[in-house]
Amino acid sequence: MSSFEPSTELIRLSAAALAAKLKAGEVSAVEVTQAHLDRIASVDGEINAFLHVNTNEALAVAAEVDGIRAAGGAAAEELHQLAGVPIAVKDLIVTIGQPTTAGSKILEGWRSPYDATVVRKLRAAKMPILGKTNLDEFAMGSSTEHSAYGPTRNPWDLERIPGGSGGGSAAAVAAFEAPLALGTDTGGSIRQPGAVTGTVGVKPTYGAVSRYGAIAMASSLDQIGPVSRTVLDSALLQEVIGGHDPYDSTSLTDPFDNLVAAARTGNVEGMRIGIIKELHGEGYQAGVENRFNESLELLKEAGAEIVEVSCPNFKYALGAYYLIMPSEVSSNLAKFDGVRYGMRVLPKDGPLTIERVMAATRAAGFGDEVKRRIILGTYALSAGYYDAYYGSAQKVRTLIQRDFAAAFAQADVLISPTAPTTAFKLGEKLNDPLAMYLNDVATIPANMAGVPGLSLPGGLADEDGLPVGIQLLAPAREDARVYRVGAVLESLLEEKWGGPLLAQAPVLDSNSTVAGGSL
Repeated sequence: MSSFEPSTELIRLSAAALAAKLKAGEVSAVEVTQAHLDRIASVDGEINAFLHVNTNEALAVAAEVDGIRAAGGAAAEELHQLAGVPIAVKDLIVTIGQPTTAGSKILEGWRSPYDATVVRKLRAAKMPILGKTNLDEFAMGSSTEHSAYGPTRNPWDLERIPGGSGGGSAAAVAAFEAPLALGTDTGGSIRQPGAVTGTVGVKPTYGAVSRYGAIAMASSLDQIGPVSRTVLDSALLQEVIGGHDPYDSTSLTDPFDNLVAAARTGNVEGMRIGIIKELHGEGYQAGVENRFNESLELLKEAGAEIVEVSCPNFKYALGAYYLIMPSEVSSNLAKFDGVRYGMRVLPKDGPLTIERVMAATRAAGFGDEVKRRIILGTYALSAGYYDAYYGSAQKVRTLIQRDFAAAFAQADVLISPTAPTTAFKLGEKLNDPLAMYLNDVATIPANMAGVPGLSLPGGLADEDGLPVGIQLLAPAREDARVYRVGAVLESLLEEKWGGPLLAQAPVLDSNSTVAGGSL
């Protein structure tokens, strides 16, 4: 550790700690931003977390923040507390001035004429945007192996997946390339990468954060949320990006409890925490179960009451999700037709018709997983099958929502492992879609019901020394609860580990060597 340069020390600080140093004038925003850009240049050739690095704009925003602080006065006092703290953005969220590819060849090089609402809010807070992060194509996957621009690698072991679809955002935060990132979560795409990379990932209540400007995969399930290294950092970021947006018809108008205050409460005494009977035990890796049980004991010792709840319809969640989601994918991706924007491929012979241009473009521009889900969704929505498949899946969705309602009548917060296993090897499940889909078995129910979920590091599995995630779920609009319990559990676990989990990661500086190569 003594060999670290000052700039390297900066990248290991939390967003909250960086914000405090920036406000106190102990470090400049340009120094902080440059340190992260240097880190990206040093390690991302191996990790492939970023698809685009936004060097000039990020440094310009940082310099603007420094100038405002140096001038003092009202403008300096009005700066957002995260002003000058850099952030990465999943490449499914549109940004002016940077490409937005959705991890697909069909949008290679495309630049949006507008900012997503969350990006507009980051700009208003004067947070330098470091760049756009890698993902499974159109967010379809659990491993970030389905990106048209190559897989992202897990900083804990370069031969393993960083989760998906938002593996790029999680890997960037885990590898100290960014203190914060934005992801999107349709069936666990923030939380599952958080679990396997030792980071914190949050799916807010559906509608708590605007989806305007997030390229839609499955509109009734998608949700933008924070990726960070601490629970408090995620709360700070959700406060920035959350709130009602008239451009999003599903955006909630309700005021939420103060999330940052909840993350600083530090008390779970008297809270009822429910173990979901159907989301642990058989089928879960032993090391995952061990860390989960230890977390329960810590919460119990802190004064929480642990109760078991049953959600019997959760066993149908995976099947229902993989009918609803592809059906919405089929509809949402119809606009990528080679006519309006993006890639255009002309047929090599025969008549030049819109139908043939569309067929040639989609055949060349979409990857196998995207095609698989479009075909499945189109079939599920087709005449004669709609009621049997899509309609039935929506009925199951209602049953899952009722299970949650019954469970929350018995418990304030629900808890489970985030994923059944630790990070698996790259390529291990690439040719077995059903095995890949099972990684989302614990995260999907929250998207089906629209409730908030948070994944935090629960320790390292005994078998492989890789991170395990613990998931917390709360009723819709009660996001503050997952932050409150998450912050307490994080503190208890760090006391048990002797510090943050990522301090034990093998990738710490540019001279470190981990499985799969030298960084």
